[in-house]
Amino acid sequence: MTEELTKEEIANNYTIMGHSVTLINGLIAGTARELYSTKEKKECMSRNIEHLETMKAQDYWTTEDMTAVNKAITDGKGYIS
Repeated sequence: MTEELTKEEIANNYTIMGHSVTLINGLIAGTARELYSTKEKKECMSRNIEHLETMKAQDYWTTEDMTAVNKAITDGKGYIS
């Protein structure tokens, strides 16, 4: 049985997802992890895509807007392909 999250915990998880979105967008724009090699950037991108996909699949979301999350996943996959 999974533990039910509070509204605050859900809001925090949504905020953390936003951090991954920002990082993915920054990697694509070339403004994040500038000293990373291309391989390291792609590995970082993959980890953050996986994080977003895992978090998005949770069943506790209600009215949160996943537009930016979906776009980051799609754009990130395009970046690493």
